[in-house]
Amino acid sequence: MAGTSADMASLTEDQQAALQQYTAVTDQATDQAIPILQRSQWNVSIAVTRFFDGEPAEDPVVAAAAAQPVPQDIRRQETLLNGFTSPRSSTSSGRRVRIEPAPRVVPQPESQVSTQVPFVLAVLFAPFSLVYSLFAKSFRLLGWIFPFLPRAWGRVTASNITTPASQRSASGRRPLNPRDTAARFIREFEEEHGSHNLPLFESGYAQAFDLAKKNLQFLMVVLVSPEHDETSSFIRDTLLSPEVVEFIRNPENNIILWAGNVQDSEAYQVSSALSCTKFPFTGLIVHTPQVSSTAMGIAARIAGPTPPQQYISKLRQAMQQHTEPLNRARNQRVEQQATRNIRDQQNSAYERSLAADREKARKKKEEAERKAREEKEALEREQAIERYAQNLEHWRKWRASAIRSEPGAEDKDIVRISLRMPNADRVVRKFAADAQVEELYAFVECYDVLQSKEGAFGKLERPQDFEHEYKFQLVSPMPREVYDVKAGGTIKERIGRSGNLIVERTDLEEDEDEDEEKEEAE
Repeated sequence: MAGTSADMASLTEDQQAALQQYTAVTDQATDQAIPILQRSQWNVSIAVTRFFDGEPAEDPVVAAAAAQPVPQDIRRQETLLNGFTSPRSSTSSGRRVRIEPAPRVVPQPESQVSTQVPFVLAVLFAPFSLVYSLFAKSFRLLGWIFPFLPRAWGRVTASNITTPASQRSASGRRPLNPRDTAARFIREFEEEHGSHNLPLFESGYAQAFDLAKKNLQFLMVVLVSPEHDETSSFIRDTLLSPEVVEFIRNPENNIILWAGNVQDSEAYQVSSALSCTKFPFTGLIVHTPQVSSTAMGIAARIAGPTPPQQYISKLRQAMQQHTEPLNRARNQRVEQQATRNIRDQQNSAYERSLAADREKARKKKEEAERKAREEKEALEREQAIERYAQNLEHWRKWRASAIRSEPGAEDKDIVRISLRMPNADRVVRKFAADAQVEELYAFVECYDVLQSKEGAFGKLERPQDFEHEYKFQLVSPMPREVYDVKAGGTIKERIGRSGNLIVERTDLEEDEDEDEEKEEAE
């Protein structure tokens, strides 16, 4: 642990960041991760690749350093013998070979292709051009003054406007879109030369150009002209020879073959862009990362008939000159993709962690809201119970003050009721015969208040917004009969001259139902 702490203290800030990024991906111990990063020159992508794929037999960094030539003193050695006569060969040999850029050609309709008139003809026809422009402006002025003239001239020349002659080029071939033009060329090629194994690209030049740039491949452009006598022999003896076909189809060469007939608009524009002066023409186009990250250059030009072996030799020589830059570009893309994958994995892990934290925060918030809601509901229930108890006590006092006193011994029209209270006490009281059953219920409800206050309550008002409900019922035991307060009537009519009644509470059943509901919810 002491050695690891010392190593961590000696690292720079960038090295510590690289170590943290590497351990986050590989989950490797710090003391084992530092040597791998040191052997990888602190390149996280290379270190991660070595961790998952294994260490190479030979360290490429050390091998590349050993392969570099020993720096020499290139200063010019001036002596009396060679100071002024020796040629400067080092300067000429170190000069970089210039690569001709390859343009990306998007075909245009022939009607939009502009051709530059030679200077001599432009000078000769300048007076006619001036007269024509003056005549056109004068006719436009007359058309503005006399509006019927343009309409009359349009009817006269209407037949010439709809002629389909403009739909054909000067060679008599109908212009098509790039894909159809390529299909027509392949069909005509097979009709004239028979079946073959050439992998001709079945789309336009621009699409083949973009594909070669994207995949870092070689684009082989073949342009032929049926008007040249050497075209047929070149195709038969060179292009369709077995060795050339095998060379082009070899996957290791990474060749995209695009061919065209210069009588077609697209192939003609490609030949003009590539400055072709002799046919048949073969051009090898390749990505040039030494120029820029998007540049494409012409690696080789082969014009005219060429024997197959010489044809392949020229192509292979040009490809060997650009193989090393392409390999460097491919390796750079692999490293960039690995770095991008690591960054995507880190972003994905961060997003998952962030989503988990958000889910935990949401659940915690919901739990806090639930507890606050339950506490609020419990407080409201307690307040409601307390308020109901206060209103009930007030109502009992008010109702007790309205109960008539017990009739005396001299009163004959009375009803004698014996009540058995819920606490098993027996209470006997006389009521007036015309007293309502509700008064008997009120007596039972207010019995405790009547006993404590002895009937002295003063003047009380009925509580506002309070609806009282009796939570008991009076029952005659033998035979059992319930005297419901809602049925109304006087005590004498409902019970008779006397009666024994039992007070049965009805709120006990409600409490039991609530307890059962709470148990089921839990």
